[in-house]
Amino acid sequence: MAGISADETGIRFYELRGKLVMRINVDKQFNKELTALAIPFALQGLLNALVGASDALMLGRLTQESIAAVSLANQVSFVMSLFISAVVGAVGVLVAQYYGKGDYESVKKLLCMSLRYVFVITLVFFALAFFAPEQLMRIFTDEAELIHIGAGYLRIVSFSYLFLGLTQCYLMLMKIDGRAKMSVWISAVTVIVDMVVDFFLIYGFGKIPALGANGSAYSTIAVEVIAFVWCVVASFEKGRIHPDGKSMLYFSKQLEKDMLIVALPMLASCLSWGLSISVHSVIIGHLGTDATAAYSVTNVATGLIQCLSHGFASGAGVMIGGLLGQNMLEKAKDYGRRFWNVSLFCGIANAVLLCIIGPLVYIFYVLEPLAKSYLVMMIAFNILYMFAYAFNTVFTCGVFPAGGDAIYDAISVFIATWCLALPLSLVGCFILHWPVMVVYIVMCADEIVKVPFLYMRYKKYIWLKNLTREGNVSVVKE
Repeated sequence: MAGISADETGIRFYELRGKLVMRINVDKQFNKELTALAIPFALQGLLNALVGASDALMLGRLTQESIAAVSLANQVSFVMSLFISAVVGAVGVLVAQYYGKGDYESVKKLLCMSLRYVFVITLVFFALAFFAPEQLMRIFTDEAELIHIGAGYLRIVSFSYLFLGLTQCYLMLMKIDGRAKMSVWISAVTVIVDMVVDFFLIYGFGKIPALGANGSAYSTIAVEVIAFVWCVVASFEKGRIHPDGKSMLYFSKQLEKDMLIVALPMLASCLSWGLSISVHSVIIGHLGTDATAAYSVTNVATGLIQCLSHGFASGAGVMIGGLLGQNMLEKAKDYGRRFWNVSLFCGIANAVLLCIIGPLVYIFYVLEPLAKSYLVMMIAFNILYMFAYAFNTVFTCGVFPAGGDAIYDAISVFIATWCLALPLSLVGCFILHWPVMVVYIVMCADEIVKVPFLYMRYKKYIWLKNLTREGNVSVVKE
């Protein structure tokens, strides 16, 4: 090269080689961390989805009305999970950073805080589902048979709510303290138990009566009790963080404030998105049993695939949260950039998986011809929907909240969903009487609309913050 000596050329060569080696090492570290976290998280999500899907699969061979009624009834637990997710998600953000910092005493206090909040939430929803199931079902449908089946299911399954939320608190800690594989085992066992109990109680066997939809409610209770007991026992293993009497009664105005600063935007986001899903059920529920059944089966298929996006989102939250807690802002920024490629891969994988699962659910479920035609069209549209879903989930549920930026999700859902998709679909359904598929596509277009604005928010780096407070740092777990 003209004007550059051999020595300078050699120096530049070694500098470039050094940077390349450093980049390769960073890539290896990122991929290793992501694989260790995302795969167990995705597997756990898949297994959790299978618990719900197994009910739908068993009921899908029973009657179209059973699967439609149970799908609508489960909107109650879905709404409850929104409140639980806000609390557990907010505490999880703080726990990830304090755990990365090494402050295990604060981690214990935050775990106990989440248990207290979640128990109150589940108690309220238990009371509503047990004492007023018919009134809850009338929110989602006006068909008498669906109300009757769903109300009976709700009154029984309400007991599982008392365990579900508490289990999520323990599983949150497992994901962060390196026990992701144990959470996978818990989910695997509960799937097996759920399928076996479902088979015997839904269809009956020998002297065991066939309970139909109510049988799936009893199996859900069994699953949640097993998961809760397992989590509690595992928390008392040597060297693990677990609640005690003192921590359960401990109150810190500062920690509560920190949690609420993250939780309230997350709650707004969860409720904004989650209630829109419930409104989806209200709209579909008023389009007839065929549309409701097809919608329910479509949700089973997409629910099995969404766990991949949530797995990567959970991995992003733990990885970036741990770095931010250690004040490694530049590395966290680099990891955030890498998750764009991860989101692209995830979106393509979602689309491919739906192309595989779609034909399988079409063959398996016992549906009327009109319902099956709706099912084909819904799954076809969801190929694009699930691609967009990957980007939104990884960043709004993983990267952004890890640094305390939970408000963007609420804003984007409010604008795209509540100001655009839902008003149009409500008018189309109840006033203009659009065809079922037109209503469905407009109703679900919000995820696609949000994608272009995601990158602009990411580049502002509002999420690049250390949320921990200065204090004594524990060096050994209790």
